[in-house]
Amino acid sequence: MTGTRALDGGTRCLRNVLGRFATGVVAVASQDPATGSRSGLAANSFCSVSLDPPLVSFCVADTSTSWPRIRAGGLLGISILGVGQREAASRLAVTGGDKFHGMPWGSSPDGAPVLEGALAWLECSVEAEHPAGDHVIVVARVHRLDAVEDGDPLLFFRGSYGRLSR
Repeated sequence: MTGTRALDGGTRCLRNVLGRFATGVVAVASQDPATGSRSGLAANSFCSVSLDPPLVSFCVADTSTSWPRIRAGGLLGISILGVGQREAASRLAVTGGDKFHGMPWGSSPDGAPVLEGALAWLECSVEAEHPAGDHVIVVARVHRLDAVEDGDPLLFFRGSYGRLSR
C-alpha cells in the first residue's frame, strides 16, 4: 500500500487514522443510591460482546474522574444517542460541571438514569474491567433493555459529531 508509515507520528497520527472509523455515541450514567446524585460520561467505544450471556463493552480513560463515581452507583444506564442529542454527548464528554442540568433524564425499571429521547437504552452492571494502555475496557452485563425511538444515530467521525447520509 502506498503512503504507509510506521507509528512514528505518535498519538496524533494514530488518532488521525482511527478517527476515520465512524462510531456511534452512548451516554453511560449511574445514580448514587445514598445521595441520589448522578454521574455520567459519553463513550464512542461501545460494542456488543456476547449474546449469551448478554454482554456489552465500552472504554473509559484511566484518568476519568466520572468513571469511579459511575461504577460506585452499581447499576449503569447506557443510552444509545440519536442525532438530535449532540448537546448531551458534548456535555457528558467534558470534565466537571453539572452534566445533567436541563437534560431530560428518566430511569430504567430498576432506577438507572437513561436519557429521554435516546434511540435505545440498556440497564447493566459491571461484569469486568480490563486495564488497556491509557484506558479501561469495561464489560457490562445487560439486565434490561429497550429500543425507544426511531431515528438516526449520532455518529462520531474525524473528531466531530455527525449523522448518516442516506
